[in-house]
Formats: sequence, structure tokens, C-alpha cells
Amino acid sequence: MTQRVRITWNAGPAIRRTRWGALRGVRLAVEHVLQVSGRRVPIEEGTLERSGVASVDDASLMGAVSYDTPYAVRQHEDMALRHDAGRTAKYLEDPVNEEAGAVRDIIAAQVRRELRG
Repeated sequence: MTQRVRITWNAGPAIRRTRWGALRGVRLAVEHVLQVSGRRVPIEEGTLERSGVASVDDASLMGAVSYDTPYAVRQHEDMALRHDAGRTAKYLEDPVNEEAGAVRDIIAAQVRRELRG
């Protein structure tokens, strides 16, 4: 005799928890990139380093790291400028590329954590 089982899937809570985890993950991930890039920012007085900000748009689940000084772009793009040891041009671009795997892992870990709930 075949027994029938009826299952009702209520996806709403799972979708909400996945989103909450992803949002927390994006927040942690952009903070991670800010921290890594902050160790490479050219430093003279520390103004450029202090201008670094990690931000997240909750609606789109997108994060950004930015530096806001009049010379931030030049310091980032001009490969001919000289910097102290460990401080470089491409202080944001390189960490973003190098830390892509870590960013992915941070977000995934937060989604898993939220779904285990």
C-alpha cells in the first residue's frame, strides 16, 4: 500500500532569513575589505586612511568601500608615486580582487548561520 504525504512549503521565512544572513555577510565583508585596504593606503598624515568608509545598500544587498579626499583617486591610480613600505597605489582595487574568496566565504557563512537559526 502506497502512503501519500502532503508537504506544504512556506518559503517566506527561509527567504527572509537568507536575506538577513546575506545582509549581515555583506556588512562584514565590506568591513573586511576596508580593513585590508586600510593597511595599504598611502600614509603621510593619515587623512586618506581615516576617510575610508564601508557602506551597504540594504535594498540591493550591495556594499562599497570608499576613500574621500581630494587626492584619493590620484594616490590610487598614479603608479609612479612613491609610498612608504607596505603602502601602495591600487590600495583598494588590489584588496578587492585578492579578497574576493574571503568576501564570498564571509557572506556564505552568515547565510548558513542564519538558516541554522
